[in-house]
Amino acid sequence: MSDVEPGAVKSAGRALEIIEHLADVEAQTFPQLVAALSLPRSSTHGLLRTLVSAGWVELDPETKRYSLGLKAWQIGQRYDGHRLLLESGPALMAQLTDETGETVQMARLDGVENVYIAISPSPNPMRLASNVGMRLHAHATGIGKALLSTLGDDDARRRLQQVAIPRLTAKTITDPDEILAAISRGRDLGFFVDDEEFIDGCRCVAMPLTWPDETGVAAALSITMPTSRTDERWPHSMVEPLRRLVGRMREGMGLAPGAGDHQA
Repeated sequence: MSDVEPGAVKSAGRALEIIEHLADVEAQTFPQLVAALSLPRSSTHGLLRTLVSAGWVELDPETKRYSLGLKAWQIGQRYDGHRLLLESGPALMAQLTDETGETVQMARLDGVENVYIAISPSPNPMRLASNVGMRLHAHATGIGKALLSTLGDDDARRRLQQVAIPRLTAKTITDPDEILAAISRGRDLGFFVDDEEFIDGCRCVAMPLTWPDETGVAAALSITMPTSRTDERWPHSMVEPLRRLVGRMREGMGLAPGAGDHQA
């Protein structure tokens, strides 16, 4: 468990950690939960009883496995933070998938992770396995770098220096200064790439969609594809189709079309 901020309630933090963990895994038994989260057995029993009673967690009486409860879904349906992005975004993303044959994704930034909020999957059998709600390391993905570019450099540097930055492939950049340099190049170009930095054999092109000072929400879009399906013009072959999508979505949200000219 991560260090608790001064003034924070430790038990509340542990309860939230249980909920977040169950959102990412299949149902688990009590010993599995305790082992996965390194929690004390005595207090975890009480936390789970409270969460089950409140509907945040469910306990199967036969298998003795805990899973995410209905209350989590109910509360999630009330979240309105990116409603504007999802009003017309998925339909337009699906049109771009039809045009390119590739997976189109929309994500928001949470710390130094990109969280996917909409996905239009490629119809091809070989494609990126991703789903809404998935969290990936922003430093190693094109869409993550696009999201980091919406921050000021000082803010981006602070976030990157506060965490351990993992090397995921031979091409992953892990030094904060080099990551910021890549973000600066992307700002100059108007797009960002992941050239097998997150997964070997996978590439993506990404662009920011909105900035916090416009809508209160920073979001970005990407086109992701296997390296084997990229042509000799990649990434430029995907830049213009993606730029058109960004323009159409921004127009639909009543925003100025020149997203690529916005500076953090």
